[in-house]
Amino acid sequence: MELNAFDKQLLNILQGGVQFVPKPYVAMAEELGVSEDRVINRLQELKEAGYIRKLGAFFNSDKLGYSGTLVAAKIEPALVSEVANRINAYPEVTHNYQRTCGYMLWFTIITNCDERRRQILTDIRALPGVIRLLDLYSQKKYKINVQFRLK
Repeated sequence: MELNAFDKQLLNILQGGVQFVPKPYVAMAEELGVSEDRVINRLQELKEAGYIRKLGAFFNSDKLGYSGTLVAAKIEPALVSEVANRINAYPEVTHNYQRTCGYMLWFTIITNCDERRRQILTDIRALPGVIRLLDLYSQKKYKINVQFRLK
């Protein structure tokens, strides 16, 4: 499936132009000059095709009393998938991805309590295959949003 001009307009709106109204898909449809059903159906197709991972609001976690940390994990190669699955089981983990460097798993944790963050990291350190964790706790955010303008 290749993105067409309508898809790109729709995805651009979805990334940062969704109105906070009772019927956001109607507002998107009006902006695009199509029906609400067309917007909803196309979003579903784009999700099924893998262009959209998740639809949801993006909150400023600091304003809500949360803080985050980026964690780099050195894992025994044979256990990377198993450890990644265990890490992903925590609802506080927002991203988890593999790299080819010595620290092969990188993930972010957002919590509203330092004690909870420390407990999660303690639990993960105890998992079979975990060699070392680097807790790169954030001190200041410089950017909290990424948008890709599709043309």
